[in-house]
Amino acid sequence: MKIGLIADTHMPGTIDALWPHASSVFRGVDMILHAGDLHTLDIVDHLSEMAPTYVSRGNGDVGIEDDRLQETWMLEASGIQIGMIHHFPSPARKPPEHLERYLNKHFPEQHPDVLVYGHTHLEDVRSVNNRLFINPGSPTLPRNQSLRPGTLGVMEIEANHIHTRLMQLTDQGVEEHEQFAAHIHPR
Repeated sequence: MKIGLIADTHMPGTIDALWPHASSVFRGVDMILHAGDLHTLDIVDHLSEMAPTYVSRGNGDVGIEDDRLQETWMLEASGIQIGMIHHFPSPARKPPEHLERYLNKHFPEQHPDVLVYGHTHLEDVRSVNNRLFINPGSPTLPRNQSLRPGTLGVMEIEANHIHTRLMQLTDQGVEEHEQFAAHIHPR
């Protein structure tokens, strides 16, 4: 199972259409997860042409109504439970107990094995207590700075092994930014 990861596109406020080489990263994926702050459905329609697309509603998505948008998602892929939410505390800055409280509040029925989130525009992949946290960053406003090519990700799941690649968009194309491999024991 191959999953495209994207967040914080802020379109059309940043640019009118996603960088063409950004779309090429998602060719052949089985689904795309957009962790919110899209601003209009145009990007969702574009991504949905490549694969089924799910979006967590961001603070910039107020008033957008579509079945592909929910506050949180819990999806199953190859036996792994994947949760998605827009705003989540950074696992790099908060202790595991804080992360667990936030999960309890927003995913009361079942905690995900993998959580995809956005909001900060800071790309990060981190394992905490046998749970993988992934923020793909922003392809248009990386690190909440000026408009320029940023990051997005691809997660591949095979058995209980998850390989995540964060990709850096450049003016020339796409470069691998960071790789992370984890073995998850589903809950």
